[in-house]
Amino acid sequence: MKHAGNLSHQVEAYHAWKKELIKQISRYRNWLQDNDLFSDDVHQRIRRGIELLLEDELTIAFVGEYSRGKTELINALFFSGFGQRMLPSQAGRTTMCPTELFFDRAEGRDYLLLLPIESRRESIPLQQWRKHPQQWQRFELDTGSPEIMREVLAEVARTKSVPVAEARALGFEEAMLDHDRENRDQVMIPAWRHALISLRHPLLERGLRILDTPGLNALGSEPELTISMLPNAHAVIFLLSADTGVTASDMAMWKDYITTEDADHRAGRFAVLNKIDVLWDDLQGDNYTQASIDKVLHYTADHLGIPAEDVIPISAKQGLLGKVRGDKALRQRSGLPNLEKLIIDRILVQKEQLITRNLINDMLGMLQNSHAAMQARLAALNEEMAICADQHIDRDALRRLADRTQGDYDFYYKKLITLRSSRRLMQSQGRILSELVNRERFDDHVAKTRQLLKESWTSLGMSRAMNHFFSLIEDDFTNLLAEGKLAEKMVSSMYKRYNEEAGAQHLEPIPLRAGRHVIAIRELRKKADRFRHDPRNLLTEQTLLIKRFFNTLVSEARRLYEKAQEDVERWPEEALLPIIQFSMEQKQLLEQQIKRLHGMVQSDKSVREQRENLENAIADLRRQMELADNIQRQIRRPAPTLVQQKVVSLSGIA
Repeated sequence: MKHAGNLSHQVEAYHAWKKELIKQISRYRNWLQDNDLFSDDVHQRIRRGIELLLEDELTIAFVGEYSRGKTELINALFFSGFGQRMLPSQAGRTTMCPTELFFDRAEGRDYLLLLPIESRRESIPLQQWRKHPQQWQRFELDTGSPEIMREVLAEVARTKSVPVAEARALGFEEAMLDHDRENRDQVMIPAWRHALISLRHPLLERGLRILDTPGLNALGSEPELTISMLPNAHAVIFLLSADTGVTASDMAMWKDYITTEDADHRAGRFAVLNKIDVLWDDLQGDNYTQASIDKVLHYTADHLGIPAEDVIPISAKQGLLGKVRGDKALRQRSGLPNLEKLIIDRILVQKEQLITRNLINDMLGMLQNSHAAMQARLAALNEEMAICADQHIDRDALRRLADRTQGDYDFYYKKLITLRSSRRLMQSQGRILSELVNRERFDDHVAKTRQLLKESWTSLGMSRAMNHFFSLIEDDFTNLLAEGKLAEKMVSSMYKRYNEEAGAQHLEPIPLRAGRHVIAIRELRKKADRFRHDPRNLLTEQTLLIKRFFNTLVSEARRLYEKAQEDVERWPEEALLPIIQFSMEQKQLLEQQIKRLHGMVQSDKSVREQRENLENAIADLRRQMELADNIQRQIRRPAPTLVQQKVVSLSGIA
C-alpha cells in the first residue's frame, strides 16, 4: 500500500472496499437463492444495504473568512492535475456564493449550475430549488480544455452592483458589503446564491463532496447554509492565516457557526493554519522557522480551544505549486501531506466505522441466521446417516425421525403464522407512531405559527411565536420517543418468548432508535433560539424575517419530520425480520428434510445407495457452508485505513 498521506490512493481504497462489500452482499443474496432461503423481506433488507453503499457520500466543508485561502487549498488538494488553478482564487473576495463540488452519478456529466441571487425573493428553501434545475443557469464543462473550463468556473465569483434597498431586500447588510467604486450609492453583492459543480474527478466520483463557503458576512446572509448544510457536514476544515493569527471575525465565525453544540461534525472540526510560507526564513534557518510556526500553532489551538494536533500548518499556495511542478520537497515543506493524512486518519476512518456499525453488523447478523439454519440441516443429515449405518435401514427409526421433523416443521410453520399476525400488530403500532410525525400534523403546526407571526406586532411577539412552534414539534418527538419505547418493549418480549421456545439465543430485535430524532429536533431548537435572539434578526423587517424563518428553520424541521416518518413507517416491517428470517429458513430446511425422509422410508434402494445419497448431500451442504463462511470472512475484512494503521503499528514494533 502507498504512503498513508496519499489522499487519492486512500479514497480509492475506500471505494474499492465498498465495491467489495457490494460484491459479497450480492454473493450472499445469490447463495440464499441457491439454497431456497430467499424471501421478499430478505430481498428488501439486502437491497437497502446495497443502496446505502452506492449512495454513500463524504462531505467536507471548508470554512473561513475572506482571503484565508479556502479555494486555493481546494485547488491544491483536488485540482493540481490540471496544472493550474481551476477555481477562482486570488487576493480579496473570490468565493462570493457557497459552492458545492461533487460528481453527478445520475447524469454522468461535467457542468456548472448557478442559482441567481434573486431567488432569495421567493419563499422557497434552497433545498427545494435543487429540485428545479431549470431555474439555475447551466454551463457545460470540458475537462479536456482546462483554460476554457477555468474561464467558465470564474463565473462563480461574479458580483453585481445594486441599490442598497435591493441588497437589504435580498437579505444582505449594508455594513458587510463593499460599495460600488463607480456608483457610491450602490453596493456589490454576489450575482449567484449557490453554485453546483459536477466534475468527473477521481475523488468526487468516489463520493467525496466539497462545500466551499464564503466569508462571515455571506454566511450570515444565507441562514440555510448555517442552519443545515454546515452542521450536517461530516467534517469542517476551518482556515486561518498564519500572518494574521486568529482575528475577531475568525473567532466570531468559529463560535457562531462551527464549534456550536448542535453541529453534527461526526468526523471532527479541524483548523488549518494557512500561508505559513510567510514565516519561512531562509536566513535564520529551518529551526527558527519551525519555532515560529509552532508558536503560531499553539496560539491558534489555545484561542480556538482545540488540541494542538487538530491544527495543521500549511501553505496551500506552495503545496499547489509543488504538486504542479512535481517538486516533492516543496510539497512536503508546504505541509499539505499532513492535511491529507488527517483527512484519511480522522475523516475516512469515521465513515468506515459508520458503515461497519450500520451495515456490516446487520449483514453479519443475517449470515449468522443462515449459518444456524445450515447447522441444523447438517445435524439432521448426520442423524439420518447414523440410522443408515447398519446393513439394513431401520425404517421405524426413519419414521420416528420423520415424525419428529414434521413436529419441528409444524412448530416453525405456526410460528410464521403467528409472526405475520404480530407484524400486522406492529403495522398498527407503526400507524400510531406515524401519526405523531406525519405531514398533516406538521403542516397544521406551520399554519398556526404562520398566523401567530402575522398577528405579532413586536419582536417579542414574533420570538414567542417561533418558540411556540418548536415547543409543538418537540412535544411531538417526545411523544414519539415514549410511544416508541413501549413498542420496542413489546418487540423485546416477542423475541424473549421466541428465543425461549426456539432455542435461538442469538436473535436480537432491530431497535427503532427514536431517541436520535429527539436529539436532532432539540439541536434544531437551539439553532432557533440563537436565530430568535440574534440582534440582526430583531432589526429585520417583519416580512423578510418570517420568510427567512420558514425558509431555514421550518424547512429543516420538515426534513427531520420526513426522516422520522420514514423510520417509523419502515421499522414495523423490519423489527421482526431476524426471527421471521430464522423461522422461514428453518421451515424451508425442515420441509426438504421431510421429503427426503419420506423418500427414504418408501424407497427400495439399498443401504449403500442411501448412504451415498446422504454423503453427497452432506458434502454439498458443507460446500455451501464453506461458501457462506467465505462470504462472512470477506465482509468482516477490515476497512483500508484500519489495515494501514495495523501495518504502521507492526512497522513500529519491528
